[in-house]
Amino acid sequence: MKITGIKSINVMGDHGRNIFIVKVSTDVGIHGLGEVGMIRWAAAIEKAVEHLSELIMGQDPFSTERIWQRMFRGSFFPADGVYSCAISAIDIALWDIKGKAFDIPVYKLLGGPVREKVVCYPHAQGGNTEGLVRSSEKLVDEGWKFIRWSQPETGGVLESPTKTRLEPVESIDIAVQQMARVRAAIGQSIQICFDVHTRLDTAHVVAMCKEMEKYRPFFIEDPIRSENHASYRTLSRQVRVPIAAGEQWTNKWQFREVIEEELISYARIDLCNVGGLTEALKIAHWCETHYIDIAPHNPLGPVSAAACVALCMSLTNVGVQEMPKRPGRYDLDLFPQQIQWEDGYAFAIDRPGLGVEIDESVAEVRATKSGGWPPLLERNDGAFTNW
Repeated sequence: MKITGIKSINVMGDHGRNIFIVKVSTDVGIHGLGEVGMIRWAAAIEKAVEHLSELIMGQDPFSTERIWQRMFRGSFFPADGVYSCAISAIDIALWDIKGKAFDIPVYKLLGGPVREKVVCYPHAQGGNTEGLVRSSEKLVDEGWKFIRWSQPETGGVLESPTKTRLEPVESIDIAVQQMARVRAAIGQSIQICFDVHTRLDTAHVVAMCKEMEKYRPFFIEDPIRSENHASYRTLSRQVRVPIAAGEQWTNKWQFREVIEEELISYARIDLCNVGGLTEALKIAHWCETHYIDIAPHNPLGPVSAAACVALCMSLTNVGVQEMPKRPGRYDLDLFPQQIQWEDGYAFAIDRPGLGVEIDESVAEVRATKSGGWPPLLERNDGAFTNW
């Protein structure tokens, strides 16, 4: 079997976000699907996919490790974040091809099943605290066992699609109030994940985490920016809540310090950023040696969701899986085959490969251009903070 084609498919999903799929074709008619992370960099990633295709056309799709190494180290300079996203999508597609060729689900190729289903958390929404509480209660009523929301803006509207404010001290006050309200509304048995989204600095995060301890969050996610791993050392000495991080790291070397020094409790591996299933497996097994659970980052579409669930079904060290929306309930015209969800858990149907397919005729109608930028968050003095 040989790789004969690589195609980028960039479409607009039902949820108003781009979904960037990469389709890899073979000479025997079997194809695989992968998905790209870092959607805001999609214009550059599309060029990277095209560039990498020069290396892998004609290669055996079963040779996932060899192809991964060739893509990552194909130049004198190792792959950066943009190229790592392109590698991720191609690698996931190759695993999909292998599963289809052997007529078994990908999770079985990865060594599973270790578990029958994977507990997930959704994204609670709301333009204000009252809306957040109502959203959380509704999700619990639907069967979700976890609730997640992110560091609140201070411009009067939460989750604003346009430029807004985020003044750290004011945001911390709102966040602590939100956690108190949500915990009172959903009770003690439902887990809370709170995503700082790298919007605060270390001193602010330490103060906020101390205030949030009494509400027993499952974890605090991405509490600080990701560039300086030493800052996680400082943070780990001062807070007593579980810390989750890793969605911005794009290879195993970037995870090395926080794993070896046990600076995080949950590794937020993003399969569509980190180099696909091939690299994610290495990081996850490395985490296991330090008793660190994974909590894969997945803000994307059905292919990413399926790859994450396949990985989680094959591993012992899984904390929870991010699942912004309920699988099988969105983009069904684009992706008529998806993984399934029931009572707070996602699970893979025993179809060959990832179990997800795309209707390319619908994709052509819903095609969109790559790129765009997220809303800018400004402090009261006009300086900006991380999105």
